[in-house]
Amino acid sequence: MSDRDPMRILLVGAGGVGGAFAAIAARRDFFEAIVVGDHDVAKAERAAAVDARFSAVQVDASDAGSVAALCAEHRITHVMNAVDPVFNMSIFDGALAAGADYLDMAMSLSRPHPEAPYERTGVKLGDEQFAVADDWAAAGRLALVGIGVEPGLSDVFARYAADHLFSEIDELGTRDGANLVVTDNDGNEVFAPSFSMWTTIEECLNPPVVWQDGAWHTTAPFSEPEVFDFPEGIGPVECVNVEHEEVLLMPRWIDCRRATFKYGLGEEFITILKVLHTLGLDRTEKVRVKGVEVSPRDVVAAVLPDPATVGPRMRGKTCAGLWVTGTGKDGQARSTYLYHVVDNEWTMAEYGHQCVVWQTAVNPVVALELLATGVWTGVGVLGPEAFDAVPFLDLLAEHGAPWGQREMASSTLG
Repeated sequence: MSDRDPMRILLVGAGGVGGAFAAIAARRDFFEAIVVGDHDVAKAERAAAVDARFSAVQVDASDAGSVAALCAEHRITHVMNAVDPVFNMSIFDGALAAGADYLDMAMSLSRPHPEAPYERTGVKLGDEQFAVADDWAAAGRLALVGIGVEPGLSDVFARYAADHLFSEIDELGTRDGANLVVTDNDGNEVFAPSFSMWTTIEECLNPPVVWQDGAWHTTAPFSEPEVFDFPEGIGPVECVNVEHEEVLLMPRWIDCRRATFKYGLGEEFITILKVLHTLGLDRTEKVRVKGVEVSPRDVVAAVLPDPATVGPRMRGKTCAGLWVTGTGKDGQARSTYLYHVVDNEWTMAEYGHQCVVWQTAVNPVVALELLATGVWTGVGVLGPEAFDAVPFLDLLAEHGAPWGQREMASSTLG
């Protein structure tokens, strides 16, 4: 495959984010074809129906050989991973075996330290992928990891802040919050996660990682609560430490004293997560129930509403952003929040997809276009921080939801 070959994308996963990715990409002309793959071929067919350049196939995301075979059959140049990160390594390995480039929105999974989970890191997010970075580089192939919204856009913001706003960075603090509400058919508010419940349980109940003075360490779930005032009418939301890829990505490319990720979960959500953990319903190991083996976490995810379907009953906005503190280019103390707010009413009217999955999916579409046009280039396993942020942010605005910037009164996070 040469850099001038037309881009042919294998999209693995036609759920909420995969479906939104297809709808967004259909409006662009940087690729020749997108093959939508899912274990449920009917779901893949629905996502592929939006554009004549799309086709649908069945794929076993757990089998690297299946992924590689599809790449060969359809002359795939880029594999776009849009499924739960439990399948990351098989898709990642399959892409490399096929000689294709690879993108994902969540990195390979972590495993807590067996003896001191709330103090020391065990296997960190992305460790399995970075361990074979030399293999990707030797093959001349690119694995662009963590290119959703968080991680993804927040990491682009970090690159932008380092290059254009700050001479020294004290803290890179990702802050995510929303005022989204989901109702039932009678208008009553209901509990319905706006993103994959499987992934939400994984990242919220694992020990959060913090980068501090040149090293990663862990803390307890839901630690260090703070109230952050989100822009564009969302308002104050309590945020807590959550395990997330930004903390593992940003310090690899950007010099900072501290890196954190805090998520505005809300008291009800935190309580539900704690109860699931207490009852063992967050476990991924299968248990036998009346002769059938099932994963408790899979059951929880299955009985809740599909995040892809809640859009018509959702209202409000979601915000992803990065709070940066340090010394500005003028030598003065600076505190700046770079953010991206998306209104569910707009994404539903414009694209037919709810705002959380749309906001996640638009970023890999932007990244793929930059790769297709040669604006972004690289080999190995790289995060978004390894690339120029300006063309990404400019192209993001073309999709109808521009980013924003707010100077903060305080120069200290937390």
